[in-house]
Amino acid sequence: MADSRLYTIYKDEIVSKLTEEFQYTNVMAVPKLEKIVLNVGVGEAIQDKKVLDTIVANMALITGQQPVTTKAKKSISNFKLREGMPIGCKVTLRGRIMFEFLDRLITLALPRTRDFQGVPDKSFDGRGNYTMGIKEHTIFPEIDTDKVTKLHGMDVTFVTTAETDEEAYALLKHFGMPFKNI
Repeated sequence: MADSRLYTIYKDEIVSKLTEEFQYTNVMAVPKLEKIVLNVGVGEAIQDKKVLDTIVANMALITGQQPVTTKAKKSISNFKLREGMPIGCKVTLRGRIMFEFLDRLITLALPRTRDFQGVPDKSFDGRGNYTMGIKEHTIFPEIDTDKVTKLHGMDVTFVTTAETDEEAYALLKHFGMPFKNI
C-alpha cells in the first residue's frame, strides 16, 4: 500500500519547514492533519426523503466512503421537524483516503469553482481547526454534471493537532491550500 502524494510531501518537506518556522524541539510537536469532516445539511429532506438519498450517493462518490446520515436533535414545529428525522449526512476521512481527498480538493475541485479567488483565511476556530464552505458539489470531477437535478453545498472541516490558528494556517498553506491574499 503506497502512501498518497500529499502524505509523502508532508513527511519529506512540510515537517522540516514547520519545525524551522515555529522552532519545534520535538518532531511530534509538529502539527498534523488528523481528519477531514464533510457535512451536508438538507432542509428539503423533511418533505422529500429521496433528496437525502441522492446527496448520500453524491457524497459516497466524492469521498469514496459511505456517509452517515445525521438526525435532528430536537423538534421544531415551525419547520415541521421532529426529533430523530434524518436531515443531512456527514463523512469523516482519515489516513490515506483523507490525503487523497485533500489532494483532489486542492488540485482539481477548488480551481473548477466559478470565479475562484481563493478560500477565506478567517475561518479558523481558535484551536487550530479550519472550516470552509463549498457552494456546489459539481466542482468535484466524480460528479456527472449531466445527471445533476439539484445543487447542494457542503461544509469541509480540517481538524489538525495544531495549538494555534497560525500553526494550522501554516500547515494548510504548505499543503497548497489556496488562501486569499488579502
